[in-house]
Amino acid sequence: MMHTLIQWAIEYGLLIVFLNVLLMQLGLPLPTVPTLIVSGTLAADGHFSIAALFFVTILASLIGDVVWYGIGRFYGLRVMRLLCRLSLSPDSCVRQTEMRFDRWGLATLVIAKFVPGLSLIVAPMSGALRLSLPAFVMFDVVGIGLWASAAIGAGLLFHPDIELLSAHLVEMGNTAILVLVTLLAAYLLLKWLKRRRFNSAMRMARIDVSELQTLIKDGKPPVIVDVRGPSVRLIEAQTIPGALAVAIEDWQHLIPHLSTDREIVVYCSCPNEASAAVLAKRLVDKGYHRARPLLGGIDAWIEAGHPTGVMGAESVIDPDSNSKSVAITPAIIIRAE
Repeated sequence: MMHTLIQWAIEYGLLIVFLNVLLMQLGLPLPTVPTLIVSGTLAADGHFSIAALFFVTILASLIGDVVWYGIGRFYGLRVMRLLCRLSLSPDSCVRQTEMRFDRWGLATLVIAKFVPGLSLIVAPMSGALRLSLPAFVMFDVVGIGLWASAAIGAGLLFHPDIELLSAHLVEMGNTAILVLVTLLAAYLLLKWLKRRRFNSAMRMARIDVSELQTLIKDGKPPVIVDVRGPSVRLIEAQTIPGALAVAIEDWQHLIPHLSTDREIVVYCSCPNEASAAVLAKRLVDKGYHRARPLLGGIDAWIEAGHPTGVMGAESVIDPDSNSKSVAITPAIIIRAE
């Protein structure tokens, strides 16, 4: 069986690489780096052209990325949320992508292929942000080229050792396939356990939109905190009136404006209210026991037909300043400079 697989790799190597990379970029959880390393080894032995191997790798990856760019441009952040729900790490999927985009912009595309989970999300986010397609393609090709060079280059550099390993795998036959499948299953199991642990740690009471609206109408408005990143707020400008905006990494700058006897409602636009739950949990641990995530986030608020506003910058908190008292007003932004 293993010998047959190696023969197929030699005979249909470039086609296998193209399909493997394309399907992976379109969202299937296929191991691509091992394929590129083995293909680099085969190219080093003269089974096919190194230049052709690079070309099909870049072409396949670029096709997949441009497809997701177009989907993101048309559907906005909805497609990102769907992808993150299917991700093995939905709790960090959107949040980490936001943070990297806010920090590096298009340069995120250069490193995206090296970060598990980021590669698939960064393309639709680029489209949702309506970044220039030529600029997207240029940065994406640079990133793909570096990623392909690292994987294929490893095959070229270590091809004597990889050939020896391949020979051992052929000798092992079906046992080798069983070992590889077991390792893949173990990886998926670890990811699933990590996801389950996170969900368990973030299990806490939510407040729904009707309860929040009732508090506001009764003249008991809570402190409302928007933990969406700047890039996401740029795409989806609607916000709950009176909300404070704060990057989750700067959450401690909220503390001077909170009270332990006041309701605190945290919302985001991520799967399972993950970012909102993270911040609410941190606040609870600090003694703010009335902090709760908003069930369904900003999407549930909008779908319920409640009024929305647009985040402004009437009051900006500078963590480097000596000011400890700033009035909590609608459309306030708290951020780190």
